[in-house]
Amino acid sequence: MEKRFYETTFIVNSSLDDDHIDNIIKSVEDMITKAGGTIVSTERIGRRRLAYPIAKRNNGYYVSLEYELADPSLVAKMERTFHHNEDILRALTLTLSPREVAAKHNRQAEAAMQTKQAEPASTQNGNNGETPAAVESDAGDAPSKNAD
Repeated sequence: MEKRFYETTFIVNSSLDDDHIDNIIKSVEDMITKAGGTIVSTERIGRRRLAYPIAKRNNGYYVSLEYELADPSLVAKMERTFHHNEDILRALTLTLSPREVAAKHNRQAEAAMQTKQAEPASTQNGNNGETPAAVESDAGDAPSKNAD
């Protein structure tokens, strides 16, 4: 059976402590791996304000999982599990084409490469990451030859 790519984004009750949120994320990942799936990436987006109140809550902890799965029936099982879990406020699962997955990972790799290239540029000008204004102010504090 051919594996398909999925992306599931879910919102966890943000009033829970971090350990409880980690356990929820781990249980979802375990559900996928036990069904023979492969986790491609887990993105913990973090606590954010909701666009509208859900279950009288204004904030949630967002998590996005990308994974490969051969058995599509697990997606329905996960949706049922999310629906019955009071700590998960909302969930959405999308089917991704392999082309979409490749394009997304290429964009992420390019962004990471640009970030790495930008970091050394600030240290190559010899000011050890300081702004030019900070370097100039240090030079202005030095005594001049005409101080007499």
